[in-house]
Amino acid sequence: MQVICLEEKAFYELVEQVVERLKETKNISEDKWISNEEAMRLLNIKSKTTLQKLRDEGSIRYSQPERKIILYDRSSLMDYLDKHSKETF
Repeated sequence: MQVICLEEKAFYELVEQVVERLKETKNISEDKWISNEEAMRLLNIKSKTTLQKLRDEGSIRYSQPERKIILYDRSSLMDYLDKHSKETF
């Protein structure tokens, strides 16, 4: 039996590559429901308060399967961005 040692960073990069390859070969699209962190990254915001404000206003769609777990609908976030985009001249 052979043992392969990887640094932690290299291991996680390899896992990400494997996941991406599986998504490509199985035609799996992106997750419909995403976390706070990923929603904030997509919207390019830094504050959880801003994310909560968007929820409270009904600007974005979310689900709360448990008390402290809030998931965001990726397509709702993309619709919000499209709705607030400006056309070029």
